Amino acid sequence: MMNRRTSLVRSCVTLVLILGCAFSTLAKSLEAKSWSVKWQPARLVNGSPVIFRVASPIRLSALSGEWLGHSVPFVFDASTGLWRGFAGVSLATSAGTHVLKLKGTTYAGEPVVSERDVTTVKGKYHNVTIRVPKQFTEPTPEQLQIISKDKATKEILFAEVTPDAQWLGSFRVPVVARVSDVFGTTRTFNGKVQSVHQGLDYAVSTGTPVGALNTGTVLLARPLYFEGNCVVINHGQGLLTLYLHLSELKVKEGETVKRGQVLGLSGGTGRATGPHLHVAVRWQGVYLDPATLLSLRLPETPSANSKAPRREEETQ
Repeated sequence: MMNRRTSLVRSCVTLVLILGCAFSTLAKSLEAKSWSVKWQPARLVNGSPVIFRVASPIRLSALSGEWLGHSVPFVFDASTGLWRGFAGVSLATSAGTHVLKLKGTTYAGEPVVSERDVTTVKGKYHNVTIRVPKQFTEPTPEQLQIISKDKATKEILFAEVTPDAQWLGSFRVPVVARVSDVFGTTRTFNGKVQSVHQGLDYAVSTGTPVGALNTGTVLLARPLYFEGNCVVINHGQGLLTLYLHLSELKVKEGETVKRGQVLGLSGGTGRATGPHLHVAVRWQGVYLDPATLLSLRLPETPSANSKAPRREEETQ
């Protein structure tokens, strides 16, 4: 009799445990479906940077994402209680629905996932015809060697992705001046050579101070064949800003700079038809529209770390 009772008790306990696990899994599944995912800008076009903001119904110790084949690290923003991640839509991305995949980890170490469909549309970009000196479209063998060396240098430096975001607050314009050319313009040089303008041009005369769009570390500060005197700032998480055709450099590689700090003076060095400032934004190998980045609203307070703070009962 005792053995039968013991067996029955064990069976009931086992059943309770099984049901408990099932209900727990179901609850997590339902919670995952109720995640709130918003993005800025609300209308995404090819070439646009994007800030994803995620509210999870489950308290997480970490969150990461996958978007258009790229990894998206998220940091917890204590000022809003949201997870924030920076990403981008390449110019080559087709219009349609693309899935943002989210993977979180609870404080108990359990994984939880969620997905959200995000729609992108095709941006309107223009074509212009330009005539430039032949040395810019038909480089000599010696110049080709310099171009090849520059390419190798950029490939090495640009491959570095630091996990933490260094920028603070919204990105600001590098100069106060008229925009002379926009991002995404297809250019035909001398009737045959085509390229896509992957930055934003400002009409400034030689010697105009150029400020950093945001806080970061100087990844590159040297002359290059096409870019001329060039500064590249690493803002973390694969986000870089580039400042081209400078007449003079004011920072050194490895130096930490603040938003608005003078990086150099504008000029017309490199492949430039005249003095101006070319600013580019690069994220994980993809060039994005600087004008859109400058329009994004970001909090001035830094995220303390990539984890949400535990509740009091979770720390006991």
